[in-house]
Amino acid sequence: MSLNLWFDGRIGPQDQLAAPLTTHAMHYGTAVFEGIRSYATPDGAAVFRLPEHLERMRKGAEAFGAAFDTNEATAAVIAVLRSNHHRDAYVRPLLWYGTGSLGLDVAPLSRHLMVASMPWAPHLGDKPVRLTVSPFRRNRAEAMPPLKLSGAYVNSILAKREAGSRGYDDALFIDDAGFVVECSGVNVFLVKDGNVVAVDHPDALPGITRDTVVSLANATSRPVTLEELLEADEVFVTGTSAELLPVAALDRRTYGASPVANELRTRYLRIVRGGSPAHAHWLTTV
Repeated sequence: MSLNLWFDGRIGPQDQLAAPLTTHAMHYGTAVFEGIRSYATPDGAAVFRLPEHLERMRKGAEAFGAAFDTNEATAAVIAVLRSNHHRDAYVRPLLWYGTGSLGLDVAPLSRHLMVASMPWAPHLGDKPVRLTVSPFRRNRAEAMPPLKLSGAYVNSILAKREAGSRGYDDALFIDDAGFVVECSGVNVFLVKDGNVVAVDHPDALPGITRDTVVSLANATSRPVTLEELLEADEVFVTGTSAELLPVAALDRRTYGASPVANELRTRYLRIVRGGSPAHAHWLTTV
């Protein structure tokens, strides 16, 4: 069954909507996107932290010099979820530069916005994950701002592909000084003596799930070395698609039970499904 998309102001079947082969974003990655989750709640579908996601997308569009209307995007997200009758779903807004030139100046180009929704399973599964230190380095913030700019994700794809070729679930980026950055698409936390620490690094994406868990766990946010991560009692990762998952192993270092991570995961999943009135302000009802 064909799903519907919201595309430049109208809803239509995805198999009837297309962009030209000369679309600038196809050639240069000149696009910005978000990954957003909708969940079934007792009151119907609800989108988790939608304003925060769209504000981050606005910043990405601003980096490209593209106008982005968060009110328009909010209405589009709700419209496409309703059109597809989705409750548990992944929502993908994408703003991109279209036609007008194949040069590097984006000013003459057309601008387009699409929003899709689709059924989704967490991309790292639901079991503790195995990480490996990547031979790749993360895009440096001085060269590429840590936002969801489409072209920047080639870096993540290369690292995740290399990690997968060696039998691991995901790649862990560290910098030249041995500090942890993030994984290919998730932020990193550690637990030591019951204290939760969120890895802080200027090259890492400011994750919205990360921010959520920092709030729930009253976590400290600071730089973390690879050595400290290896000595932690627990390690876990967070992201919109992955939600919250314990880490089973980092290269040869294996971790045991993850009581803190599992308790936070349970709380998080309860909140996104409308089970915590104190956090209802994080949900946008569809």
